[in-house]
Amino acid sequence: MIEVKDVWKNFEENEVLKGLSLTIEDGETLVILGRSGVGKSVLLKHIIGITKPDKGLIDVDGQIITELTGEKLTKVTKNMGMLFQGSALFDSMNIEDNTGFYLAQHGDPKTGKRYPKAELREMVAHALEMVGLEGVQSKMPSDLSGGMKKRAALARLIVYRPAYLLYDEPTTGLDPITAMQINELIVKTQEELKATSIVVTHDVISALFVANRLALHNDGKIAYVDTPDNFMKIDDPIIDFLRKTISQDPRTFRGH
Repeated sequence: MIEVKDVWKNFEENEVLKGLSLTIEDGETLVILGRSGVGKSVLLKHIIGITKPDKGLIDVDGQIITELTGEKLTKVTKNMGMLFQGSALFDSMNIEDNTGFYLAQHGDPKTGKRYPKAELREMVAHALEMVGLEGVQSKMPSDLSGGMKKRAALARLIVYRPAYLLYDEPTTGLDPITAMQINELIVKTQEELKATSIVVTHDVISALFVANRLALHNDGKIAYVDTPDNFMKIDDPIIDFLRKTISQDPRTFRGH
């Protein structure tokens, strides 16, 4: 479980988080919806320990990560993986080396034991197969489309099976069909890894498709948190606008 408690963050006198509190339950996919630029990605960076709050705390499985630095912070957050908005693949490495980078550097996340090259290659192949990228190991990131880069970045998460998966605008910049493929992979990955997933997005189609619960990030705080059905019934101008942009519930596309 992750608990975000009364977190505040300013950047050059711009208040981004204003006493934000949120609980992420084990095994769920929680989607944080909000307009671009409201601080959703900043919240993710706090949860994974990249950024420290000005006030407040973040509790990950009983560890207050906002009080940790160095190796102690790494020990707690190594069970987290993040899919960055721009995929963040290493341009100088092929897809096989990108996908296996974490395991090649750190070994088994639980024991630290190094993997034999053949075993690591097999694990990478399985992760790429899971995201529909069989046979691309020798390709470079520059050879891939935007959607393929997102899938390669997702394979890089899958291969070391983190308990927490963080997604930063996973469908931004993708056409609707490719975006739906990424949505399907988010659901598939959560089911395969039995992971806890946190997705930040302004894409209500993606949000409804993948979420167990939805949270609205507005004015530096979480305004509402509820199941998709209840969330979309809330009487609020932003949610009312979101309702009007949807012609069909995207959950009806599942399995098509």
